[in-house]
Parts: sequence; C-alpha cells; structure tokens
Amino acid sequence: MERVSVQGVPGSGKSTVGRAIAAQLGLPYVELDALHHGPGWSEPTAVEFVRVVAPLAAQERWVIDGRYHGKLGDLVIARADTVVWLDLPIRVWLPRLAWRSVRRLVLREELWNGNREQFRMLFVRPNLFRWAWDKHFADRTFVPQWVGAHPHARLIRLRSRREVQRFLGTLGP
Repeated sequence: MERVSVQGVPGSGKSTVGRAIAAQLGLPYVELDALHHGPGWSEPTAVEFVRVVAPLAAQERWVIDGRYHGKLGDLVIARADTVVWLDLPIRVWLPRLAWRSVRRLVLREELWNGNREQFRMLFVRPNLFRWAWDKHFADRTFVPQWVGAHPHARLIRLRSRREVQRFLGTLGP
C-alpha cells in the first residue's frame, strides 16, 4: 500500500484510521476536509479544489481521507492502489457522530481554518446527520461500483470495529 484512499460516512473513523495507516506505513496524510473548508466555512470551486488536491494525489505515496466526488471526480481514486472503506453499522457511527458533534459544539473546538461546529449545521436542513444517513445507504451501491471501475485499486471493506482493529494490526507497529 503506497496510495490509500480512506472512505466512510462522518463518524465512521476516516481521520482516525487514515492517520493510523499513515503512521504505521510512514506515508504522508491528507485530510480533504481540512483543504475544503476554508475560513468562515468557505468552499473552493471544483477548479480551485482540483488545483490544490491534484499535486498531492500525484505524489508517489500518501493516505488521503475523504471523497468530494462532486468536485474531484476520480482524481484521487485514479491514483490510489488501495481504498479502505469503513462501512460500519449505523449503531457504531451515529453515536460517534452525535457525541463528537456535541462535544465540538460545547467545547467550541476548532475544526479546520478557524471553523467551529455550528448548531444549524447539525440539525437544520440540510444537516450533517441526514447527509450521513443518506450517504450510508447510497455508498452500498456507489463505493463498490466506483472502486470496481478502477481495477488497479484494491477495495478493503471493513464492516465492524473488530475488522478495523484487525486490519490496522496487520500493518505493523
């Protein structure tokens, strides 16, 4: 594994797993959310975002967490040799997402570029929970087809916390 794309809904552990893979394999780690969410929750256009991500994806070794398919298309997966899909049950990721979001809201934790969790983003339409719920079910069809269209990329689908831990354990110290 030299170029790893980490996929999953919010709360599934993409960043935690992505950082762990990067640390264990000695690969640079990129969190697409940190690049996409500018100050004041501003977002780059697709052209601007591709301009930032393309040089990172062109590198020989990396772990990139996130998708942004609407803006990046197949830019990342076209270079990935492995896609780690955290397809965890709702009973795992939904409480994680809720706890993380409430903690960030109460503690006013900075996420990226000065941004902080906002109540309206959690519960007002369109909201993070509904988006994650819909994405969870849509990914059941989308991810296998998407990765299948890129035969050079191996899909590793992890469906439980135990599978995630077992997978990380195979990577070494």
